[in-house]
Order: sequence, then structure tokens, then C-alpha cells
Amino acid sequence: MKIAVTGATGQLGSQVIEQLKCRVSNENIVALVRNTEKAANLGVETREFDYSKPDHLSKALHGIDHLLLISGTEFGQRTTQHKNVIYAAKEAGVKWIVYTSLLRADTSHLNLAAEHVETEEILTNSGLEFTILRNGWYSENYTASVPGAVSGGAFLGSAANGKISSAARVDYAEAAAIVLANETHKGKTYELAGDEFYTLSKLAEEISRQIGKDIPYNNLPEEDYANILKNIGLPEGLALGLANWDVSASHGALFDDSRTLSSILGRPTTPIAESVKVVLQ
Repeated sequence: MKIAVTGATGQLGSQVIEQLKCRVSNENIVALVRNTEKAANLGVETREFDYSKPDHLSKALHGIDHLLLISGTEFGQRTTQHKNVIYAAKEAGVKWIVYTSLLRADTSHLNLAAEHVETEEILTNSGLEFTILRNGWYSENYTASVPGAVSGGAFLGSAANGKISSAARVDYAEAAAIVLANETHKGKTYELAGDEFYTLSKLAEEISRQIGKDIPYNNLPEEDYANILKNIGLPEGLALGLANWDVSASHGALFDDSRTLSSILGRPTTPIAESVKVVLQ
């Protein structure tokens, strides 16, 4: 049985590879990457794989039984890119696709949801067996801002009192590896999120507790927050996206209390306090 992971040098994909090594032999793992040189340290077979080059995808998937399709990062292009992969997988004889979607994609307020819903529909109509991992927010999406909040004296955002059920990226990676290695998960759609929720005010309190200094949370209008992000050097598209996603969080888009992720893992998800501790070390 050969298991392949797309985007295997990315932040999620590289961790999935490491988690798979704990469950199957390295010889049965294939890393699909745009640049094979960057994948040299993964310790598994690598194959060149670019979502935007459909003519080359089927050959790269030859002999693959289980495929993890990690959603692309080029917003606005992802539906087409994912379709390329799915069609190539069918042509190559891939038996099962596991796709990383978005938490409650079919009802989500997040502007990221549409391309995930479209991809899920393509999978449903593909004739292939599939499983959908609807991943919630990565804790790292917020803890990446912790050093800046500490140096600037405040944690900024536009999420108001929205509940955020994030989990560490490694939690989602481990869940993906568990699913890929066990065919009993075929045909399932999983809503995955952290066990416990927090608000950005509570996150600011946790940062304050760990450093012994008051770091308040300042809730800003969406436009103001986006402008601050642009002023510190973020690309305009990302700045606008981050501010908009925070507003969606204020309406509950990042909250889930099903504990499905920890059920798959067989352990609690990583607490936000632990994720904060990691970036403060």
C-alpha cells in the first residue's frame, strides 16, 4: 500500500509525513512536492507534483493507493487546482482520496469556504472513494502574532468575543496520518477542531500570565486591523483576509464543540496555553 501526501514540504504536509512514519514503513510513503530538492530531508520517496500542471499529475500518482490532498494556498485558483489532482488521481487508479477541507465548509461564514465546498462536490461526483477532513483553525494562526503582541504591548484583532476552537497543526497532521492508515474512515466527513475554545481576550490573558506582564486585547474595526497588518509589511490580500477571517470568527465560524479531533487522536488536543508557550521559548 502506497500513501502519498501532496504539499509535503509545507507546514502541514511535512508533519503528516513524520506522523505517517510512525504508522507505516518509509518505503510506503511518497512525498509529492513542487521542488524535490526541498524534500531531500523527508527520508521518503519524492515525486515532482504541481497542482497547476495537470499533464504531469497522473504519472506522479502511478502506484499510489491512498492520497492526501492538502488544499492549495493560491486563493481563487484552488478549485481548478484540486480538480486537476482529483481527475489525475482517477486516471492513475488511486483508490482513496483524503481531502483537507474547512470546518463546517458548507455553512461557514469564512470567505475561504466556497472553494472547499466546490472541491467537496467534485470529489463527491468523481466516483472515487474519499474522506473529508474539515480542519478548523490552526493555533499557530494566532500564536504567530504573540511575539509582536509582546513587543507592541497589545494583542490586536477583530474577532470581538468570538469563540475559537483551534488546535495545534500537529494535531491535524496526526489525525490525517491516522485516517490515511486505516480504511475504516472511508466515506466519512469529519468536523475537526480543538477540545476547548478561547476568545482573543482570553488568549491575551494567557500571554500575560506566561510573561508576567499585562498584554491587553484590543478589538479593532476590520478596516483598521487590515491597515495595521499592511503597515507592518503583510501583503494586502493576506492583511484583508486575516481581518475578514477575524470578523467571521466573531460570528462563530471558528467554534466547534464536537471533540471529533480528539476522538480520532485518542488524546486531548494541544491546549492553547501550550502553543503560546512554544512561541515564547
